[in-house]
Amino acid sequence: MTSRTVHLAAYDTLADWEYGHAIGHLRSGSYFRPARGAYDVVTVAATTGRPVTTMGGQRIVPELALDALRPEDSALLILPGAELWDTGEELVPFAAKAREFLAAGVPVAAICGATAGLAREGLLDDRPHTSGAAPYLAAQPGYRGGGHYREDDAVRARGLITAGPTAPVAFAREIFAELDVMEPRILDAWFRLFAHSDAEAFPVLMTAGDGADGPAGAESEGGAV
Repeated sequence: MTSRTVHLAAYDTLADWEYGHAIGHLRSGSYFRPARGAYDVVTVAATTGRPVTTMGGQRIVPELALDALRPEDSALLILPGAELWDTGEELVPFAAKAREFLAAGVPVAAICGATAGLAREGLLDDRPHTSGAAPYLAAQPGYRGGGHYREDDAVRARGLITAGPTAPVAFAREIFAELDVMEPRILDAWFRLFAHSDAEAFPVLMTAGDGADGPAGAESEGGAV
């Protein structure tokens, strides 16, 4: 993986709280391995002709049109939740782009309603995954992945990360693990601090860059399969 750009899908009713931890640290490079720098985060929308408005009322001016996005130019595609995932077919092209990314070996991270879009696209039929609730996915047309559903905050399997709407920190943790940007002890400390307010984790984070523990792999909760 050579690209230093992460692409964030942007559409109306975007759930503001679901991607902030991930892109904040990706853009700053905070606590990353010494050899890993920060990433550019580029917003992608169906078109670039108009701003999109998030669920919280924030306006985002997209930088790239979806049809111009190529997997080879990206390190990761993030698909946040949005009301639009449940109200029609407007976001179907984003699920199709996720299929293109996975086929090219470029990871995809989907949270909340975006997991339903991937379920309808058939991308959860043969991978371990999670979402807001098993019945939510079971109600999606064409979904056949019930046997692979896991009751975890976030699941990472063969390049696909899924999470429920209440787990933005676990979602970010699996993104960092997939991109291998933090040493395992730092990733564990980061999660303990941001998910559980564990004060004992902070001194560990302050040692980021002091050692080389090897690649961050499946040792994190809900990790790779």
